[in-house]
Amino acid sequence: MNPALWISKTGLAAQDAKMTAISNNLANVNTTGFKRDRAMFADLFYQNQRTPGGQLDQNNIAPTGIQYGTGVKIVGTQKEFTVGSIQNTGQTFDVAITGQGFFQVETADGDIAYTRAGNFQKTPDGVLTNAQGLPLVPQIELPENVKDLQIGKDGTITATVAGETDPVELGQLTLVNFVNPAGLEAIGGNLYRETAASGEAVEGVPGEDALGQLEQGSLEGSNVQVVEEMVDMITVQRAYEMNAKMVSAADDMLKFVTQSM
Repeated sequence: MNPALWISKTGLAAQDAKMTAISNNLANVNTTGFKRDRAMFADLFYQNQRTPGGQLDQNNIAPTGIQYGTGVKIVGTQKEFTVGSIQNTGQTFDVAITGQGFFQVETADGDIAYTRAGNFQKTPDGVLTNAQGLPLVPQIELPENVKDLQIGKDGTITATVAGETDPVELGQLTLVNFVNPAGLEAIGGNLYRETAASGEAVEGVPGEDALGQLEQGSLEGSNVQVVEEMVDMITVQRAYEMNAKMVSAADDMLKFVTQSM
């Protein structure tokens, strides 16, 4: 087989993988707290016919080698945790993180998951949950008939309750961070799971220990830049076309050799 056929095939697969990441980014351009995916690639092993610096003869060494690459492979997809644009909603239970950190929620199976999406809601029992109905950790329970609920930049929740004239503290929103957030596993629903690559979650008060502050009445938008994704999409299309043409050219060369024999 002509090596160019295999090499071009790996190029097609790589561009297809990158296009998948781009399409997912564009699909989630309006998803609260979404973080864009970046596809990462590496070249495959090389076939060495002559090593650089190898002995040419008794008195000379090769200034360059003869190395044939064998293509490309995808080595990972990485989430980029830059902060998205902060969008004002005016809703009491909408909370944006204006820096680093994640909210914690308890999943249906009792595990802890992490999210940047602060579009919270209150259940009939007064429990504060995320948009999927998963309770926050630590759990926040609000009494009935609370008025003028305020969530401070440090996560302190205060409100006026029946029988009280002054605001009372009802709970504390905390944030967690990781040594390597890019190592988190995305599990859908704006949620992430801790892995060995991310390191353990470190909990703290918003605004302290490099954690971001909170902004009530706002949400963090997706950090996807549409123009950047469109430019990447065009680049990928061109690269895919060139690899496809390379497959066709290599196939024509192989046919020519076969017919000439």
